[in-house]
Amino acid sequence: MTSQTLRKALIAAAALASLSIVACKPSDSGDNAAADANAAANSAAASTNATAALANSAAASANSAANSAATPPANTTTTTTTTSSN
Repeated sequence: MTSQTLRKALIAAAALASLSIVACKPSDSGDNAAADANAAANSAAASTNATAALANSAAASANSAANSAATPPANTTTTTTTTSSN
């Protein structure tokens, strides 16, 4: 699974979890229902954004590790020893 696919799956899972929490909340009657719905939507958006930030950080770390693994050390020398026999 690529980091991009994992990132999308994490974002979708966070959004689904946030919406599930909002959906399970008992409904309000009166003027506060719209304000509560907006607050819940904002909370879900914030949760999704936080999850996306974590996924981006994980992807950046994975990319950095892959780059480090693929790059040879900068200061390497090769020593060749020649022996002669008489």
